[in-house]
Amino acid sequence: MSERVAVVVGAGGGLGLATAVVLADAGFSVTAVDRTEKTLDELPDGIRRVVGDGTDPALARSVVDRIADESGPPEVLVNALGAFRPGDALAATPEDLRLMLDVNLGAALWLSQAVAPYMRRHGGGAIVHVSARPASEPTPGMAAYSLGKAALNHLVRILDLELRPHGIRVNAVAPQLIDTARNRAEFPPEALAHAVPPETIANVIAFLVGDLATDISGAIVPAYGA
Repeated sequence: MSERVAVVVGAGGGLGLATAVVLADAGFSVTAVDRTEKTLDELPDGIRRVVGDGTDPALARSVVDRIADESGPPEVLVNALGAFRPGDALAATPEDLRLMLDVNLGAALWLSQAVAPYMRRHGGGAIVHVSARPASEPTPGMAAYSLGKAALNHLVRILDLELRPHGIRVNAVAPQLIDTARNRAEFPPEALAHAVPPETIANVIAFLVGDLATDISGAIVPAYGA
């Protein structure tokens, strides 16, 4: 597996960082992508770092093209980008909805478009996007966020139908709450009691992109915690 190139976008966050490390340990040649260089500082040696914004269609494609030129065509894409903004449906603003759609849906579409041609030429590949429990279970106080993630779930199923004939598997993992420093600062202790460590979710992602999951595509895998 040492020649297999994996791209992890959103690698500056807790889940993206954990995923990059798990995939590197599994033998992938990993390139980690995030919007700012500083957020990639915690990555260990051996993982390439590229600064880029996956929410911009042109930049997403140029970043993937650069990785393909320098490291080889990507066989795996993990999109760990995400944005969260709480708020009731009746209080949601156009800005709230645009942000939730641009980050939680748009980035998944642009990145999938960027890697798909390389995977088709290779004869296959694996894509995993990070969704969330409110995407499939209505949750009060998270209207715009839930809509963005629900649209992502539907995109995963559409991409599965369109790309599976080319040997490209598309899945999503759906946490409820991830145990990160940022979430520990924002959520009450009772909520964090059920939070899942990012390494646990990263291992689910590693399974989905690995050889043991070659028959799994179009799945939204829950990772809710106990």
